[in-house]
Amino acid sequence: MMLTPWLTPSHFVMLGLLLTFAIAHSGGAALRPWAEKYIGARLYRIFFALISLPLAVILIIYFINHRYDGLVLWQVQGVSGVREVVWLLSAISFLFLYPATFNLLEIAAIQKPQVYLFETGIIRITRHPQMVGQIIWCVAHTLWLGTSFTLVTSIGLVLHHGFGVWHGDRRLLHRYGEAFEIVKQRTSIIPFQAILDGRQSLKWQEYLRPAYLGVAIFVVLLWLSHPLLLEATSTIKW
Repeated sequence: MMLTPWLTPSHFVMLGLLLTFAIAHSGGAALRPWAEKYIGARLYRIFFALISLPLAVILIIYFINHRYDGLVLWQVQGVSGVREVVWLLSAISFLFLYPATFNLLEIAAIQKPQVYLFETGIIRITRHPQMVGQIIWCVAHTLWLGTSFTLVTSIGLVLHHGFGVWHGDRRLLHRYGEAFEIVKQRTSIIPFQAILDGRQSLKWQEYLRPAYLGVAIFVVLLWLSHPLLLEATSTIKW
């Protein structure tokens, strides 16, 4: 008889999947300068996508199918206003998660992928928007689902992105040297910190870009298709 019957194997499978994704994603990013030197930026991006995207899809499917596993820590789905808060937080999270989609041609390797050093737009708010977006997403979904499996998943994702903050800064420092140190001094990891202490100022015109409209449309489509997504993943017996 198990001492903790709520601690299902799915908790450990998810941690294993997260670790695999983290090694592949961060390892691939670390190998980028070497890989681009020998196979070129476009081919590197294709190989990186062929490794990262399938792992990400597996993670998403497994998470959806096991989101209610384990111990129920709290139940707030029937509380008035919680659903709206969760959707609002989720929408905000995508605005932080996908600033890299500004140039879709580079994402698809149609144009030569580049590494950029800039401090405009959302970077004025935080130097690591994907980390901030992931934390917001985790808070929203952990609040809504309230299970130990979701909490374990969220902790794993946050730890991965926390490592990504250190790893990303390290790679930019190695690539840009003093230029990155200047940007680092003028930006912050914690959202709005650099703005509050006067190192940065918001310029709303920088957000008038088609990419932000695209993210907004994506959020609406995701909201509309959410039931279909849940139904589709349920047919995959993982």
